Amino acid sequence: MRKFFASWLLACVGLTLMSAGAQACTRVLYQSADKDYIVGRTMDWDVDPRTNLWSFPRGMARDGGVGPGSIKWTSKQGSLIADFYDAATAEGVNEAGLVVSLLYLAEADYGDPKASRKPLLSVGGWAQYVLDNFASVAEAVKALQKEPFAIVAPDLPGGVKAASHMALADGSGDSAILEYLGGKLIIHHNRKYTVMTNSPPFDQQLALNTYWVEIGGSNFLPGTQRASDRFARASWNLNATPEVAGRRLAIASVFSIIRNVSVPLGIATPQEPNIASTRWRSVTDIKDRLYYFEPTLNPAIFWVDVTKLKLEPGEKPAKLDLVGNPILSGEVSDKFTPTEPFKFLSH
Repeated sequence: MRKFFASWLLACVGLTLMSAGAQACTRVLYQSADKDYIVGRTMDWDVDPRTNLWSFPRGMARDGGVGPGSIKWTSKQGSLIADFYDAATAEGVNEAGLVVSLLYLAEADYGDPKASRKPLLSVGGWAQYVLDNFASVAEAVKALQKEPFAIVAPDLPGGVKAASHMALADGSGDSAILEYLGGKLIIHHNRKYTVMTNSPPFDQQLALNTYWVEIGGSNFLPGTQRASDRFARASWNLNATPEVAGRRLAIASVFSIIRNVSVPLGIATPQEPNIASTRWRSVTDIKDRLYYFEPTLNPAIFWVDVTKLKLEPGEKPAKLDLVGNPILSGEVSDKFTPTEPFKFLSH
């Protein structure tokens, strides 16, 4: 018992030190009994990130958004995305069923973009580049491991460091986590990587979670809002949740998992200012291309059927304006209005 208590205390101290100051967000990848794959995530931030939803058609001419030297491309896939301050794509799903999720990572280090002599891409366009160009996790990993661009990461509104890592998932259940550490791209590619939170980097998250696997979630789980604690809770709950049949029950199951790791609205931790309230939650049904969205301030969930959006070449980008927290429910693809697309975060 003394040895157990000592090990438990040491682990708790380690978790506290390694996860202090982590910006809160959580992503999970769930498999249903029908072998459908569903992605859930929370968006946690200290202030309202003024998120809107956008539909972007195929054939859009794009560039990296940071002036001379920016990478250029034409979108091969149409996509539905959620933005961040109308300056970055925070997450999205494309026509092929590739889901991209960006979560905050304080340790992210993209290196010196000028020294790389590669085409430049704003960190605000990182997720959009992947959604526009690739149809699967394997395709994206194969292309991105060649590092075809260098990321430029200006500060976010309010002077917050623009630092993130990326999770990918597709309809086959494939999954990958991409991080820039010390100026180098690190890719973790494996179907078993079904949970991601924030700090520390992903390999350390896995190591820390090993301790809680041994303890067993039915006996004890860490309960704070720190990233490592949320990783442990999300992992245990995801593995403990039955693989249910039917879309309705599967979607409800994923929402229940991500609500369990949400941070209550209004919570502030002065000594750890980067732990923040959950602003919205989303769940993406990859097979049926359904994107469910739950703003914290709204009494209802609404969703978008991606197959009903105007994503053909020649169509205009369109926005579902969520600033001001309009009360929405049900399927809302007909509420998008043609709008000039936002510009990626720049200097």
